[in-house]
Amino acid sequence: MPAVLEVRDLAKHYARVRAVDGISFEVAEGSCFGLLGPNGAGKSTTIEMMEGLLRPTAGQVLFRGAPLGSHYRERVGIQFQTTALQQFLTVRENLAFFSALYPKRRPLDELVALCRLEEFLDRDAGKLSGGQRQRLLLAIALVNDPEVLFLDEPTTGLDPQARRNFWDLVRDIRAQGRTIVMTTHYMEEAYVLCDEIVIVDHGKTIARGSPRALLAEHYDDSVLELPAAEAAKLGGSIPLKDKGDTVEIHTPDVNDAIARLLAAGASLASLRIRPRTLEDLFLELTGRELRT
Repeated sequence: MPAVLEVRDLAKHYARVRAVDGISFEVAEGSCFGLLGPNGAGKSTTIEMMEGLLRPTAGQVLFRGAPLGSHYRERVGIQFQTTALQQFLTVRENLAFFSALYPKRRPLDELVALCRLEEFLDRDAGKLSGGQRQRLLLAIALVNDPEVLFLDEPTTGLDPQARRNFWDLVRDIRAQGRTIVMTTHYMEEAYVLCDEIVIVDHGKTIARGSPRALLAEHYDDSVLELPAAEAAKLGGSIPLKDKGDTVEIHTPDVNDAIARLLAAGASLASLRIRPRTLEDLFLELTGRELRT
Protein backbone atom coordinates (compact mmCIF):
# COMPACT_ATOMS: atom_id res chain seq x y z
CA MET A 1 0.00 0.00 0.00
CA PRO A 2 1.28 3.54 -0.74
CA ALA A 3 2.22 5.81 2.13
CA VAL A 4 -0.32 8.48 3.01
CA LEU A 5 1.96 9.98 5.69
CA GLU A 6 5.77 10.06 5.78
CA VAL A 7 7.75 11.12 8.82
CA ARG A 8 11.31 12.02 7.86
CA ASP A 9 14.03 12.65 10.45
CA LEU A 10 11.50 14.43 12.64
CA ALA A 11 12.89 16.33 15.63
CA LYS A 12 11.55 18.65 18.30
CA HIS A 13 14.05 20.24 20.69
CA TYR A 14 13.39 22.46 23.67
CA ALA A 15 15.87 24.31 25.87
CA ARG A 16 16.83 21.28 27.93
CA VAL A 17 15.03 18.40 26.29
CA ARG A 18 15.16 16.63 22.95
CA ALA A 19 11.54 15.49 22.99
CA VAL A 20 11.82 13.93 19.53
CA ASP A 21 15.24 13.19 18.11
CA GLY A 22 15.23 12.04 14.49
CA ILE A 23 12.23 9.74 14.04
CA SER A 24 11.36 8.32 10.61
CA PHE A 25 8.55 6.01 9.47
CA GLU A 26 5.67 5.76 6.99
CA VAL A 27 1.95 5.19 7.46
CA ALA A 28 0.37 3.05 4.73
CA GLU A 29 -2.90 4.08 3.13
CA GLY A 30 -5.90 2.33 4.69
CA SER A 31 -3.93 0.93 7.64
CA CYS A 32 -4.25 1.29 11.39
CA PHE A 33 -0.90 2.55 12.66
CA GLY A 34 0.05 2.59 16.34
CA LEU A 35 2.54 4.94 17.99
CA LEU A 36 3.53 3.53 21.37
CA GLY A 37 5.86 4.58 24.14
CA PRO A 38 6.06 5.22 27.89
CA ASN A 39 5.28 8.60 29.42
CA GLY A 40 7.81 11.17 28.27
CA ALA A 41 9.00 9.06 25.35
CA GLY A 42 8.10 11.64 22.71
CA LYS A 43 5.03 10.00 21.18
CA SER A 44 2.59 12.82 22.03
CA THR A 45 4.99 15.40 20.60
CA THR A 46 5.42 13.27 17.48
CA ILE A 47 1.71 12.88 16.88
CA GLU A 48 1.11 16.62 17.45
CA MET A 49 3.62 17.34 14.67
CA MET A 50 1.91 14.75 12.46
CA GLU A 51 -1.41 16.45 13.14
CA GLY A 52 0.03 19.78 12.05
CA LEU A 53 -0.44 21.32 15.50
CA LEU A 54 3.23 21.64 16.38
CA ARG A 55 6.08 22.89 14.21
CA PRO A 56 9.14 20.58 14.08
CA THR A 57 12.63 21.79 14.96
CA ALA A 58 13.95 19.68 12.09
CA GLY A 59 12.71 17.11 9.62
CA GLN A 60 9.26 17.07 8.10
CA VAL A 61 5.93 15.32 7.78
CA LEU A 62 4.67 14.66 4.26
CA PHE A 63 1.01 14.09 3.37
CA ARG A 64 0.65 12.25 0.08
CA GLY A 65 4.23 13.19 -0.79
CA ALA A 66 3.94 16.92 -0.09
CA PRO A 67 4.64 19.08 2.99
CA LEU A 68 1.65 19.81 5.19
CA GLY A 69 -0.27 22.70 3.64
CA SER A 70 -2.96 25.13 4.72
CA HIS A 71 -5.79 22.73 3.89
CA TYR A 72 -4.25 19.73 5.64
CA ARG A 73 -6.42 20.07 8.75
CA GLU A 74 -9.54 19.93 6.58
CA ARG A 75 -8.45 16.49 5.37
CA VAL A 76 -7.69 14.93 8.76
CA GLY A 77 -9.77 14.27 11.86
CA ILE A 78 -8.46 14.32 15.43
CA GLN A 79 -9.90 12.79 18.56
CA PHE A 80 -7.90 14.43 21.34
CA GLN A 81 -7.40 12.96 24.79
CA THR A 82 -9.68 15.72 26.08
CA THR A 83 -12.12 17.86 24.11
CA ALA A 84 -14.37 20.58 25.50
CA LEU A 85 -17.93 19.98 24.34
CA GLN A 86 -20.43 22.79 24.14
CA GLN A 87 -22.28 22.90 27.44
CA PHE A 88 -26.05 22.60 27.60
CA LEU A 89 -26.21 21.27 24.06
CA THR A 90 -27.45 17.82 23.12
CA VAL A 91 -25.40 15.25 21.26
CA ARG A 92 -27.27 16.17 18.07
CA GLU A 93 -26.57 19.87 18.57
CA ASN A 94 -22.88 19.28 19.29
CA LEU A 95 -22.54 17.31 16.07
CA ALA A 96 -24.24 20.07 14.10
CA PHE A 97 -22.04 22.72 15.76
CA PHE A 98 -18.74 21.01 14.91
CA SER A 99 -19.93 20.01 11.45
CA ALA A 100 -20.62 23.66 10.59
CA LEU A 101 -16.90 24.45 11.04
CA TYR A 102 -15.91 22.57 7.86
CA PRO A 103 -16.65 23.19 4.19
CA LYS A 104 -16.78 19.45 3.52
CA ARG A 105 -19.12 17.51 5.81
CA ARG A 106 -20.20 13.95 6.25
CA PRO A 107 -24.00 13.52 6.57
CA LEU A 108 -24.90 13.54 10.24
CA ASP A 109 -27.20 10.54 9.94
CA GLU A 110 -24.22 8.51 8.68
CA LEU A 111 -22.15 9.58 11.69
CA VAL A 112 -24.97 8.74 14.08
CA ALA A 113 -25.28 5.24 12.63
CA LEU A 114 -21.53 4.63 12.39
CA CYS A 115 -20.81 5.69 15.97
CA ARG A 116 -24.04 4.24 17.37
CA LEU A 117 -25.39 7.45 18.86
CA GLU A 118 -29.10 6.83 18.24
CA GLU A 119 -30.10 6.01 21.81
CA PHE A 120 -28.77 9.24 23.32
CA LEU A 121 -28.90 11.67 20.42
CA ASP A 122 -31.11 14.14 22.29
CA ARG A 123 -29.34 13.82 25.64
CA ASP A 124 -27.38 16.70 27.14
CA ALA A 125 -23.73 16.04 26.27
CA GLY A 126 -22.77 16.71 29.88
CA LYS A 127 -24.77 13.67 31.02
CA LEU A 128 -23.07 11.02 28.90
CA SER A 129 -21.21 8.01 30.24
CA GLY A 130 -17.52 7.64 29.46
CA GLY A 131 -18.15 5.29 26.56
CA GLN A 132 -20.94 7.44 25.14
CA ARG A 133 -18.77 10.55 25.34
CA GLN A 134 -15.94 8.83 23.46
CA ARG A 135 -18.32 7.72 20.73
CA LEU A 136 -19.54 11.30 20.37
CA LEU A 137 -15.95 12.59 20.22
CA LEU A 138 -15.19 10.00 17.56
CA ALA A 139 -18.17 11.20 15.52
CA ILE A 140 -16.95 14.80 15.90
CA ALA A 141 -13.52 13.76 14.61
CA LEU A 142 -15.26 12.32 11.54
CA VAL A 143 -17.57 15.26 10.73
CA ASN A 144 -15.34 16.47 7.88
CA ASP A 145 -15.07 12.97 6.34
CA PRO A 146 -11.28 12.87 6.90
CA GLU A 147 -8.79 10.82 4.93
CA VAL A 148 -6.66 10.26 8.05
CA LEU A 149 -8.08 9.88 11.56
CA PHE A 150 -5.88 10.53 14.61
CA LEU A 151 -6.92 8.86 17.87
CA ASP A 152 -4.96 9.97 20.92
CA GLU A 153 -5.42 7.37 23.68
CA PRO A 154 -9.13 7.06 22.83
CA THR A 155 -10.10 4.39 25.37
CA THR A 156 -8.30 5.67 28.47
CA GLY A 157 -10.62 5.36 31.46
CA LEU A 158 -13.21 3.19 29.74
CA ASP A 159 -14.45 -0.06 31.25
CA PRO A 160 -13.61 -3.28 29.35
CA GLN A 161 -17.02 -3.47 27.66
CA ALA A 162 -16.92 0.15 26.45
CA ARG A 163 -13.33 -0.32 25.29
CA ARG A 164 -14.16 -3.35 23.17
CA ASN A 165 -17.21 -1.61 21.72
CA PHE A 166 -14.91 1.24 20.71
CA TRP A 167 -12.58 -1.26 19.05
CA ASP A 168 -15.49 -2.39 16.89
CA LEU A 169 -16.05 1.20 15.78
CA VAL A 170 -12.37 1.56 14.83
CA ARG A 171 -12.59 -1.63 12.76
CA ASP A 172 -15.71 -0.31 11.00
CA ILE A 173 -13.97 2.97 10.14
CA ARG A 174 -10.90 1.19 8.82
CA ALA A 175 -13.14 -1.08 6.71
CA GLN A 176 -14.36 2.08 4.96
CA GLY A 177 -10.82 2.72 3.71
CA ARG A 178 -9.79 5.35 6.26
CA THR A 179 -6.23 5.53 7.56
CA ILE A 180 -5.99 5.56 11.35
CA VAL A 181 -3.08 6.75 13.47
CA MET A 182 -3.47 6.04 17.17
CA THR A 183 -1.60 6.24 20.44
CA THR A 184 -2.48 3.96 23.32
CA HIS A 185 -1.08 2.64 26.58
CA TYR A 186 -3.08 -0.58 26.21
CA MET A 187 -0.84 -3.14 24.55
CA GLU A 188 -3.73 -5.52 23.87
CA GLU A 189 -5.49 -2.69 22.04
CA ALA A 190 -2.46 -2.09 19.84
CA TYR A 191 -2.10 -5.81 19.15
CA VAL A 192 -5.75 -6.22 18.15
CA LEU A 193 -6.19 -3.07 16.07
CA CYS A 194 -2.85 -2.08 14.55
CA ASP A 195 -1.35 -3.35 11.30
CA GLU A 196 1.96 -1.77 12.21
CA ILE A 197 3.38 -0.17 15.34
CA VAL A 198 6.34 2.02 16.16
CA ILE A 199 7.66 2.04 19.74
CA VAL A 200 9.52 5.20 20.71
CA ASP A 201 11.55 6.01 23.78
CA HIS A 202 13.75 8.99 24.66
CA GLY A 203 12.70 10.60 21.38
CA LYS A 204 13.93 7.75 19.17
CA THR A 205 12.42 4.74 17.42
CA ILE A 206 13.36 1.51 19.19
CA ALA A 207 11.10 -0.97 17.37
CA ARG A 208 8.95 -1.00 14.25
CA GLY A 209 6.83 -3.62 12.51
CA SER A 210 3.59 -5.53 12.79
CA PRO A 211 2.81 -6.72 16.33
CA ARG A 212 3.05 -10.37 15.33
CA ALA A 213 6.29 -9.90 13.41
CA LEU A 214 7.90 -8.07 16.33
CA LEU A 215 6.94 -10.81 18.77
CA ALA A 216 8.28 -13.47 16.41
CA GLU A 217 11.52 -11.49 16.02
CA HIS A 218 12.15 -11.14 19.75
CA TYR A 219 10.73 -14.35 21.25
CA ASP A 220 10.71 -18.07 20.58
CA ASP A 221 9.31 -19.16 23.95
CA SER A 222 6.12 -19.30 26.02
CA VAL A 223 5.49 -18.26 29.61
CA LEU A 224 4.34 -20.61 32.37
CA GLU A 225 3.01 -18.92 35.51
CA LEU A 226 2.48 -20.86 38.74
CA PRO A 227 2.63 -20.38 42.52
CA ALA A 228 6.13 -19.89 43.89
CA ALA A 229 5.63 -22.71 46.40
CA GLU A 230 5.01 -25.21 43.61
CA ALA A 231 7.87 -23.94 41.45
CA ALA A 232 10.25 -24.27 44.43
CA LYS A 233 9.88 -28.05 44.17
CA LEU A 234 11.97 -27.91 41.00
CA GLY A 235 15.01 -27.21 43.17
CA GLY A 236 16.59 -24.79 40.73
CA SER A 237 16.62 -27.18 37.78
CA ILE A 238 14.81 -24.59 35.62
CA PRO A 239 15.50 -20.82 35.67
CA LEU A 240 12.62 -18.97 37.33
CA LYS A 241 11.56 -15.32 37.23
CA ASP A 242 10.32 -14.14 40.61
CA LYS A 243 6.93 -12.36 40.62
CA GLY A 244 6.28 -12.36 44.35
CA ASP A 245 3.72 -15.05 45.18
CA THR A 246 4.09 -16.46 41.66
CA VAL A 247 6.97 -17.22 39.34
CA GLU A 248 7.38 -17.37 35.58
CA ILE A 249 9.14 -20.04 33.56
CA HIS A 250 10.20 -18.91 30.10
CA THR A 251 10.67 -21.92 27.89
CA PRO A 252 10.60 -22.83 24.18
CA ASP A 253 9.47 -26.37 25.15
CA VAL A 254 6.25 -26.27 27.18
CA ASN A 255 5.90 -30.06 27.24
CA ASP A 256 9.36 -30.50 28.75
CA ALA A 257 8.72 -27.86 31.42
CA ILE A 258 5.42 -29.50 32.40
CA ALA A 259 7.06 -32.92 32.53
CA ARG A 260 9.71 -31.56 34.89
CA LEU A 261 7.08 -29.98 37.13
CA LEU A 262 5.16 -33.25 37.35
CA ALA A 263 8.32 -35.23 38.03
CA ALA A 264 9.13 -32.84 40.89
CA GLY A 265 5.67 -33.38 42.39
CA ALA A 266 4.43 -29.85 41.68
CA SER A 267 0.70 -29.28 41.37
CA LEU A 268 -0.48 -27.89 38.04
CA ALA A 269 -3.87 -26.81 39.37
CA SER A 270 -2.94 -23.11 39.22
CA LEU A 271 -0.66 -23.34 36.19
CA ARG A 272 -1.23 -20.72 33.51
CA ILE A 273 0.36 -20.97 30.08
CA ARG A 274 0.43 -17.97 27.80
CA PRO A 275 2.23 -16.83 24.67
CA ARG A 276 4.48 -13.80 24.69
CA THR A 277 2.55 -10.54 24.47
CA LEU A 278 3.17 -7.05 23.21
CA GLU A 279 3.28 -5.94 26.84
CA ASP A 280 6.24 -8.29 27.44
CA LEU A 281 8.06 -6.71 24.52
CA PHE A 282 7.14 -3.16 25.53
CA LEU A 283 8.48 -3.64 29.06
CA GLU A 284 11.61 -5.38 27.84
CA LEU A 285 12.43 -2.54 25.44
CA THR A 286 11.43 0.44 27.60
CA GLY A 287 12.08 -0.86 31.12
CA ARG A 288 9.87 -1.17 34.17
CA GLU A 289 10.71 1.99 36.09
CA LEU A 290 7.85 4.31 36.93
CA ARG A 291 7.64 7.40 34.74
CA THR A 292 5.51 10.50 35.18
